[in-house]
Amino acid sequence: MPTDDSARAPRAHEQLDVDGVAMVRLLGPQDRLLTTLEKQYPLVDVHVRGNQITLEGDPAQVAAAKRLIDELLVMVRGGQELGEVEVASSARIIDQGQGSPAEVLSQAILTSRGKSIRPKTLGQKAYVDAIDHHTIVFGIGPAGTGKTYLAMAKAVQALQRKEVDRIILTRPAVEAGERLGFLPGTLTDKIDPYLRPLYDALNEMMDPELVPKLLATGVVEVAPLAYMRGRTLNNSFIVLDEAQNTTPEQMKMFLTRLGFGSTMVVTGDITQIDLPTGASGLQLVTRVLDGIDDIHFARLTSDDVVRHSLVGRIVDAYTKYDAEQQARRHARENGLPDPVDGANRAERRGGLSRGIPRDRQPRRPRPGAGGR
Repeated sequence: MPTDDSARAPRAHEQLDVDGVAMVRLLGPQDRLLTTLEKQYPLVDVHVRGNQITLEGDPAQVAAAKRLIDELLVMVRGGQELGEVEVASSARIIDQGQGSPAEVLSQAILTSRGKSIRPKTLGQKAYVDAIDHHTIVFGIGPAGTGKTYLAMAKAVQALQRKEVDRIILTRPAVEAGERLGFLPGTLTDKIDPYLRPLYDALNEMMDPELVPKLLATGVVEVAPLAYMRGRTLNNSFIVLDEAQNTTPEQMKMFLTRLGFGSTMVVTGDITQIDLPTGASGLQLVTRVLDGIDDIHFARLTSDDVVRHSLVGRIVDAYTKYDAEQQARRHARENGLPDPVDGANRAERRGGLSRGIPRDRQPRRPRPGAGGR
């Protein structure tokens, strides 16, 4: 039952008539996109009848929800397929006053087999723009933020526009916490499992029948990082993937392969380092090369994750856990009390002071009440 305050609160009412667009394209199958919109603006009641959408509730949120729907309609009419990521990103762009989502998210990098590859978040848009304006770009962020996928799309775009003569894709051959042991077959057979994600992305972005020809002629090269030593890479678009698994020596070697007319993109996630020992070259390079002209560090976050929505929450949970462990290590090294336990105790005390019933509070064992 609404309180007196909520009953007196001003309410806004907006009605939108959607013409020329199938509602399923705007609202999604089983109204999934409508559910995403309602999560973005919880103080708005959304009602859909036929091609008519009615918004009612908090005036500020109703205005923002109306603008979001208007922007989504522009995107749909422009041929863009909408997903939950686009709806959430568009709402974030509107709330932050970053311009028009339809303009920010409409930049198609490639169109392959009827599917457009485009940035889906503000962070991804800034990353793609940085590749256009800098010779070396580092894309650093958690899993699912499109670091490698967008870099490869830019590489294929540059090749199609004849801005470069070839594409070189490389990554270090490091197991993800496993020891695969002896692998049978030729050297190519042994290396291919490490490079398979790059081949998969190539086949998705280009005609699968064309890819083997480009690989055979050297126009596209997919190779382990060790193959880069001693080379100078001119007129090339070079992508180094999984760069968190490079040593500082390997990173220096790779960056000094840069030749004339080339672009380099280095991607990695510094929270997923699989090196058995030693420092990560990606961690070090952020300190060594920071501030150098024509080198850009694009930092993506959980807001830029374009996989399942759970992935973003998983990334945030691990980030919080890592920060707590780092704070604990610092406290131990300096003889300070555990900051995490202290924060938990303060939170429990705060619960009592806020009037939470005592029987809902976690119980503390009585002194000497241990089991016998």
